[in-house]
Amino acid sequence: MSSLKDRAEGIRRVAAAMGKEVYSGETLKNTVFRKDLQKSDHKVVTLEEAIVRSGLKDGMTISFHHHFRGGDKVVNMVVDKLAQMGFKNLHLAASSLSDVHAPLIEHIRNGVITKISTSGLRGELAKEISHGLMKEPVVFRSHGGRGSAISTGDLHIDVAFLGASSSDPAGNASGYSRSEHAKSICGSLGYAKPDAQYADKVVIITDDLVDYPNTPNSISEHDVDFVVLVDSVGDSSKISSGAIRDTKNPRDILLAMSAADVIINSGYFREGFSIQTGSGGASLAAVKYIREKMIEKGIHASFALGGITAHMVKMHEEGLIERLIDVQSFDRVAAESIKNDPFHKGVSANEYAAADESGSAVHYLDIVILSALEVDVNFNVNVLVGSDGVIRGAVGGHPDTAADSALSIIVCPLLRGRIPCIVDEVTTLITPGSTVDVVVTEYGIAVNPRRGEIAERLRAAGMKVVDINALKDLALEQIGTPDPLPFGDKVVGVVMNREGTVQDVIMNIED
Repeated sequence: MSSLKDRAEGIRRVAAAMGKEVYSGETLKNTVFRKDLQKSDHKVVTLEEAIVRSGLKDGMTISFHHHFRGGDKVVNMVVDKLAQMGFKNLHLAASSLSDVHAPLIEHIRNGVITKISTSGLRGELAKEISHGLMKEPVVFRSHGGRGSAISTGDLHIDVAFLGASSSDPAGNASGYSRSEHAKSICGSLGYAKPDAQYADKVVIITDDLVDYPNTPNSISEHDVDFVVLVDSVGDSSKISSGAIRDTKNPRDILLAMSAADVIINSGYFREGFSIQTGSGGASLAAVKYIREKMIEKGIHASFALGGITAHMVKMHEEGLIERLIDVQSFDRVAAESIKNDPFHKGVSANEYAAADESGSAVHYLDIVILSALEVDVNFNVNVLVGSDGVIRGAVGGHPDTAADSALSIIVCPLLRGRIPCIVDEVTTLITPGSTVDVVVTEYGIAVNPRRGEIAERLRAAGMKVVDINALKDLALEQIGTPDPLPFGDKVVGVVMNREGTVQDVIMNIED
C-alpha cells in the first residue's frame, strides 16, 4: 500500500504533467458557486444592462425571430432602446419582418440599422426598401438557408435578442408557459434555436418569469447569457394574421379540391406518407379534402411538417397523423398543442430544412403544397415580389421543401384581379423550376415535363392536365400583355440560394 507521502508526490507529478494546480483543500463554498447563487438570478437584468454587458458595438449583428408574427413587440422595443443608447451601423438579422416593424424605417434613416438579413418583408418597411431606402441591399434567405448560414458562420450573430413566452431566471425559455400568468404564447421557437445556439451572446426577453426549472424548454440555459423581464413580448392573437388564413373564396376552394385530387392520384397518397402545407388559403383548405379521403380509404400519415395549424392538430388528435414536427406554430391551437402533446415536436430551422443537415425533416418529406405570386413557363416560382415590383412576401421554407420533397405542388390562380400569375418569366426567382413538380390552377393542371409519370397518373384519373404555356397564353388573352415594371438600376435585395450562392437580385422600383 502506498504511503500518504508517495500519493502526495504522485499527485504533484501528475498535476505538473497536466499543467494543473494541486487542489488546496478549500471548499467549493468559497467559490462563486455558492448556494445563494445557484438560481442564476444574476442573469436577470434590465434591457439596457443586457445590451451593455453583451459587449454590443457599432457595426455588429443583432438577431430576432418572428414567431409572434404580426404581434411581435421585441424587434421595435430593442431597436428603440439601441437608438436611445446611440448605437449606429447595426446589421439586423431577423428570421422575418412584417407590417408591425414599420418603425424600423426611421431607424434606417437615422443610421441605427444599415444592413438587414431576413426571409421576408411586408408592409410599409418593405415598400420603402423597394423604393431604395437602404444603401445596402437586403439579403434574403430561406428558413433552411438561414439556419445553415448561422451554423457555418456565413451569418455571424453577435447578440441575439429572443422573445420567449416564458423563462426561468437561468434562461430556460419556451414559446408557451405552464404559469397561470402567461401573457403571450407562440408555440414553437424553431427559428430562434440556431440564434441561441450560435450567437456570441443571447438575451432572452420574456413577460413571464417563472420558477426554475422551466421545463420542457425550447432554449436551454446553457445558451443564454441574460434574461430580461418586460411587460409584453407579443400579441398571441396575431400569430395567425397575414398570410395564414382560412378561406371561403369559391376559387380557393376549387383550387384546394384540385390540389387534393392531385395528391390522391399522384402515387404518393399511401399509408405512412408525410405532408406539409403552406400558409395560403387554398393550400390550407386542401387539408380538409385530404382528411376526408384519408378517412374514406383508411390511410394515415406518419408526420405533418412545418408551420403547424389547428387543422393538422385536429387530424393528429383524430389519429390520422401520427406526429407533428413544428418549426412554427401558426395559430393558438397549435401553440397550446405543442405544450401538452409529446408527439407534437418543436424543431430548429436546421432540423426542419437545412440542406446541409443530413437529418433535416424535409429530406423525409413526401408531399408539399405551396402557394405562389407568380409561376413562369419554366416552373420557376416567385413568392417575394409583387406584380408592382414591391417586396410583399417571404422566401420562407418554399425552396427548401420544394427541393427535398418527393412531390411539390404549387397552387395559384390564373389571375389575381387583372394580374397574370402564369408568366413568361418570374419577376424574382425564389424557387427554381427544377424543384417544382405540379402547378394547380382553376383552368387546369400543369406538370413539369421531368415528371411524366405524374402526368400519366393524373390523366388516367380523368384530371385535366395542360401545358403550362397554354395557361400563360390564356391569361394574356383575358387581360392583355401587362406594361413592363419601372425598375431602376439600384439593387435593393439579394436572393440567396439555399446552398448559399447568389440566385437573383431585386431592383428598386421607381416612383
